Amino acid sequence: MKISLITVCYNSASLLPTALESVLAQRDADYEYLVVDGGSGDGTVELLKAWEPRFGGRMRWTSERDRGLYDAINKGIARATGDLVTLLHADDMLDGADILATWAKAFEEDPSLDAVYADIRFVPEHAKSASERTVRYYSGGFWRPWMFRWGLMPPHPSFAIRREWFAKLGGYLPDTFRIAADHELLVRFLYKGRLKTRYIPFCTTAMRVGGLSTSGLASKFRLNREIVRANRMNGIWCCLPMMGFKYAYKCVELIRPLLRRTK
Repeated sequence: MKISLITVCYNSASLLPTALESVLAQRDADYEYLVVDGGSGDGTVELLKAWEPRFGGRMRWTSERDRGLYDAINKGIARATGDLVTLLHADDMLDGADILATWAKAFEEDPSLDAVYADIRFVPEHAKSASERTVRYYSGGFWRPWMFRWGLMPPHPSFAIRREWFAKLGGYLPDTFRIAADHELLVRFLYKGRLKTRYIPFCTTAMRVGGLSTSGLASKFRLNREIVRANRMNGIWCCLPMMGFKYAYKCVELIRPLLRRTK
């Protein structure tokens, strides 16, 4: 089963090598690696040219202007040829050498599956590898579809989805959502589209802290407004005060790594 792994980037020369290294480390997996660059001017293009031969034909990349993160992801999906699609952001790392193989195995064991999701963990902003300490552990094991109403979704980077569903249900909506297009897509696929999913208890991704949805109060306010709008677009009624529920859960996630270190 072939996996299309997509990384989108823009002026990411300082962080992208760790993502590339984590993909090169993958074992026993049939994959293509698609890198969509937004027209960087910081050396990212030169970096991609230098790394491409190391992938032995598995890596394809482009560099052109886009309309932001989600537009770039859509471009990657349009160019994908694999059975499955999943994402690795430029500042993240696959958390082990068997991540792609584990994703593929789940679909091979159950051909009726449409998508799978798992866990991710957050590492410090200046982490040099996926092996650095866990700041926050975000497990998909807790998640149930009713939690969309309260602003909670399974970890988006841990998702692997059959590529055919993008043709059937559409891609991300970059013109409608600046921060929460991932939430909207998952609501559309999992709640409205009722895709058959399974949780796999393993950690797929080490994410550096930071990003569009975690950078300041103004960003958080916009995120929550977009989540409410995304839910309502897909038949889930909710309101802005209900979004406070997810921050209570995040407190539990922050405490969990501390408890593990004290054992």
